[in-house]
Amino acid sequence: MTLPIDTSFLTSGADWNVGSVDGSAGAGAAGATAPSGGGAGFGSVLTDQLGKLEGLQNEASKASQAMATGQAANPEAVVMAVERARLSMQLASTLRNKAVEAFTDVFHTQV
Repeated sequence: MTLPIDTSFLTSGADWNVGSVDGSAGAGAAGATAPSGGGAGFGSVLTDQLGKLEGLQNEASKASQAMATGQAANPEAVVMAVERARLSMQLASTLRNKAVEAFTDVFHTQV
């Protein structure tokens, strides 16, 4: 039995793209430049990880579209790509929430 494809589950559009982070934007912000120790700064590490997250999202989107059009040969690989992207986005969201919570705690600290 073949089920019809629900087009509301398409993974395209602005809501599904993480977007790229421009390293030059906010270069003067704290933590955006490399420390004097010569290692990679927080801003560059964050940019790299967001780029990897975007790549995972794009890969999952392409795999889902290939599956929907019948071009995917291995459905297990599609499921793995989608789950990898979902878990990565969930981790990024949790890290963002924890960072906002920490910032709020510091902001509300009385001196």
